[in-house]
Amino acid sequence: MATNKLTVEDLLSYPALQLTVRAGSGGLGRSVSWAHASELADPTPWLLGAEVIMTAGLAVPRTAAGQRAYLERLDDAGVSALALSAQLHMPPLHDAFFRAAEERGFPVLEVPLAVPFIAVSQEVAASVQEDARHRLGAQLQVFGSLRWLVAEDLDTPTLLRRLERLSGYDVYLCTPQGRPLLPGVPVPGAGVLPASADAPPTIPGGFVLPVPAPGGPAGFLVAYEREGAQPAGLAVVQHIATVAALRVAMVRTERETLRREGAETLAELLQEVLDPETARRRLARHAIEGDTVLIVVRGATDEALLRCLQDQPHLLLTWGEDRYVLGSGELAEEIGGLPGVAAGMSRTFLPGAALRVAEREALWAVSKAVESGRPVVRYGDDSTGRWLPDDPAVLTALVEHVLGEVLRYDAAHDSQLLVSVRTWMERDRRTETAAAALHIHPNTLSYRLRRFGTLAGRDLGSTGALAEVWLAIQAAGTLGLTD
Repeated sequence: MATNKLTVEDLLSYPALQLTVRAGSGGLGRSVSWAHASELADPTPWLLGAEVIMTAGLAVPRTAAGQRAYLERLDDAGVSALALSAQLHMPPLHDAFFRAAEERGFPVLEVPLAVPFIAVSQEVAASVQEDARHRLGAQLQVFGSLRWLVAEDLDTPTLLRRLERLSGYDVYLCTPQGRPLLPGVPVPGAGVLPASADAPPTIPGGFVLPVPAPGGPAGFLVAYEREGAQPAGLAVVQHIATVAALRVAMVRTERETLRREGAETLAELLQEVLDPETARRRLARHAIEGDTVLIVVRGATDEALLRCLQDQPHLLLTWGEDRYVLGSGELAEEIGGLPGVAAGMSRTFLPGAALRVAEREALWAVSKAVESGRPVVRYGDDSTGRWLPDDPAVLTALVEHVLGEVLRYDAAHDSQLLVSVRTWMERDRRTETAAAALHIHPNTLSYRLRRFGTLAGRDLGSTGALAEVWLAIQAAGTLGLTD
């Protein structure tokens, strides 16, 4: 606290007040911002801290436990001292009440009946007049900080440091869940956050306030009085919370603009309408450099992905029911933690490279993730797929040569010959196991296997034919023909 602050001990030195100390003399150095009479059993929801509460005794409980709890509530709310009327309605005060005051260093004062409470309030008001001028000046300067945002283009940490110097508080910001709200601004301890935005703002040593935003608070601002500084009060902290809310809105707008630009860039990369140098420049704007992957995600919403990846450089594009994500391979681990998700990741490539091959790889991998129930499948995890060429023309020729007639038959008759054979081969040619996975009778699967062999012109009992069919099925998966 600043040394020019009014203290409880200063009030004792005013002869006209005739105050005496009944207990808690260890807290006489506490600062005083106001003096107010209250006969409420619990006035703390309406207090800001550093008040002297005056009572004629109507609010003081009669039991020892009640009196102790009453004093502890006031102390926890940051009250500077309790001033009791010497007579009137004061109940007998128990030893437990005075012991609590001594333990906590909470001053309990006695006001003579000849001294009206209004006299105490007037003395305090006169003494804090200079402090009030300081608070008003701080408020005006905090309003001026809005100009800094525009004229100086300050980053968030620099802006908050200036506001801390003006206000006399150390400022912390966080989301309702306790995570960082703005980049570069520290978060407070989780224990200080209120259960709701309507909770009283006063906490020991400072204030906690919601940061307003459409639809509910974006988070909370916690301000602690800085040692050696002159705190400017709740009104200034409220203005700082408003400035923080404006900054949050600006950051959200910037992120949304960047996200939309990223989606457009990813769409153009997939359509191969960007030259490599332009693609690299755009990706660098999104902090995407070095080894990069393409991930196709199913079973997750845009909102869930944005929350999951908000601190990681990435591009996100919704394409039909799929979500395409471009970024580092570490993103797959974050995405894999989402409930019910299936994701397929391509091999790494350098930013600016064409995405045709990476898209096929990611689509093949996500189809495997859906089939296997695994949250993430990385292309290349399958030992067969790594032997396939990258050239789509070669893959297409292989599929047409081996599976062309089968694909056309399935398309014309809405049948599932290819899916049936793939499922059978993936289960090591165990007919009953594959039939159960397909929800058909084993005899039905046996018929489909024979029909497939006839159309493909291959005997599935032959090792050579089996190997050729398996490679062709993997190639069809890479081309996205088996989804």
